[in-house]
Amino acid sequence: MVKIRLKRMGMKKHPFYRIVVADERSPRDGRFIEEIGYYNPMTQPAQIKVDNEKAADWMKKGAQPTDTVRVLLKKSGAIEG
Repeated sequence: MVKIRLKRMGMKKHPFYRIVVADERSPRDGRFIEEIGYYNPMTQPAQIKVDNEKAADWMKKGAQPTDTVRVLLKKSGAIEG
């Protein structure tokens, strides 16, 4: 199954996340299919940038977002909720 999830980047104690489409069997920071955005929680307010068209397209194909990514997609306007 394909998941839309976060890939952790950045330094120790300074997280930065990329929103990626990946096979659920691959490791968290491992191989992914496509990068569709990023999330930076260290800024005030937190930066969220998502390619809404790509996110919607992947969800139409059956990709399931994780709980955290679902919240971020709602905030960015990619999905309604």
